[in-house]
Amino acid sequence: MKFVAEIGMNHNGNFDLCYELIKQAKYSGADIAKFQLGWRDGKGEINQIDDKVIKNLLSWGNYFDIEIMFSIISDKAFKMIQKYKMAKYKIASRTLIDNFKLAEKIIKENKTTYVSLGMWNKKKLPFNNKNIKYLWCKSLYPTYNKDLKNFPKNFSANKYYGYSDHTIGIETCLLAISRGAEMIEKHFTLDKSSNIIRDHALSATPDEFRHLVNLGREINKKIKMKI
Repeated sequence: MKFVAEIGMNHNGNFDLCYELIKQAKYSGADIAKFQLGWRDGKGEINQIDDKVIKNLLSWGNYFDIEIMFSIISDKAFKMIQKYKMAKYKIASRTLIDNFKLAEKIIKENKTTYVSLGMWNKKKLPFNNKNIKYLWCKSLYPTYNKDLKNFPKNFSANKYYGYSDHTIGIETCLLAISRGAEMIEKHFTLDKSSNIIRDHALSATPDEFRHLVNLGREINKKIKMKI
């Protein structure tokens, strides 16, 4: 069972805050702390990640013994990150729609690649490569109960490895685990009241994330014991 703390842009443009976010993600039980690379990254924008920032993020991840992963959202971002020899990549839902060729390039690296399907509206999955792990997702921020009508009854039967969450609270993540999800990606924040970007409201605080991890791992164990 894997848990991803999606930090994304919850650093609010203050990359020094990422040190604390990564630390708290580790203390909250996350296996991976994830950032978005190539989105809102122009000069003066909130997510202007350059090589200096990447090196800091990787160094802090190494210090706290938590894996750092990036969603790759532009060709420029992919070119920049390749030299760091990352073990895993994430392809965001929007990339499948806005830049399918980039998704193909990333997958051809033959590294473990998680693909969110929040904007994918075709019945057939986009790729059959063995290095891909698909995440069920709804690209609504936040996602409400009425938006979950096609939530999988059985994740493995639908070829979904896990669930990328945009709901408020942790209940839907726990439901996904009870239905066979092996990975949960949940937005992570130190301050849900911040309105700098919309993601804070649908994120988990360290206490909430820790609660999710503890309950989720126990549910996953019981499923595998066939209780």
